[in-house]
Amino acid sequence: MKPTPTKFAILAACCFAAASTGAQAQAYPTKPIQLVIPFPPGGATDVIGRLLGKKLGDRLGQPVVIENRAGAGTIVGAGYVAKAAPDGYTLLISSGTTFTVNPAIHAKLPYDPVKSFDPIGIAGRTGLILLANRDAPASNLKEWVAKAKAEPGKYSYGSFGTGTTAHFAGEMLLNATGTKLLHVPYKGSAPAMTDLIGGQIPYTVDTVAAAVPQVKGGKVKAIAVTTARRSALLPNVPTVAESGYPGINADTWLALVGPAGMPADVKVKLEKALADVMADADTKDKLLAAGFEPSYANAAQLADLINKELPVMRAVAQRANIKAD
Repeated sequence: MKPTPTKFAILAACCFAAASTGAQAQAYPTKPIQLVIPFPPGGATDVIGRLLGKKLGDRLGQPVVIENRAGAGTIVGAGYVAKAAPDGYTLLISSGTTFTVNPAIHAKLPYDPVKSFDPIGIAGRTGLILLANRDAPASNLKEWVAKAKAEPGKYSYGSFGTGTTAHFAGEMLLNATGTKLLHVPYKGSAPAMTDLIGGQIPYTVDTVAAAVPQVKGGKVKAIAVTTARRSALLPNVPTVAESGYPGINADTWLALVGPAGMPADVKVKLEKALADVMADADTKDKLLAAGFEPSYANAAQLADLINKELPVMRAVAQRANIKAD
């Protein structure tokens, strides 16, 4: 039986619709992509975000435009992206602060760390490290614990802010070692490092990225890193676990996400673009130069990390009574 004109019309319409759908799927992106960085310009996340934005733009064939939306410990920028259209044209690159620390210390947020975002992948990690000024009465973790236990409450440690990853790592360390030190929060890593070098405080917990130039310059002493493995940036510094306290594994990481509900083909394309960028030797070299280890993880691994880290951070916050300022 020959098809009737009506059947021909229906068949043509179906073919046209399928072709149009395929063309649209292939077309993404057709315009510039906005990459939100929830930190001020000039910091480590901003530097890395701009690097990755340029690399992603080259892969995707459209410019990636950086927009710094700093404020409230990444909440401003994260909340903006969470409410953006889920079309793949508004993305967020941020640290673990957004996804696992803020939910542990804030009763209400303008976003949900799991439900508000579609994960794309992890672009880099940097460990946290316990540092001492040159005159502090400890050069390794064993000595640090002994001094702290001999005179409980005498010593203090600084971090780059209440409720930051450094604060959480410090409290995890105190809990694991059974020590008591006063936490001194600073408004950023730079002022904390200045006071550490100047002897105003004996110890700090900071990122490895911030510590590398000061440790290599002999301005501060490196006690131990809080990651499961030694840092490639400071390979001679032992881990907390190696120093006798297993179970501590705290670092900070940078994740790329979009608003929840992005089309499946867009998510696939973005994840592949990030994987390709992270496999690039130039990207790896520049991440290392910025103090981050190029530790790529895909979307599923990022989602798994957030789900595993959230209850850990909530437990630390409850135990140490950490609350947002």
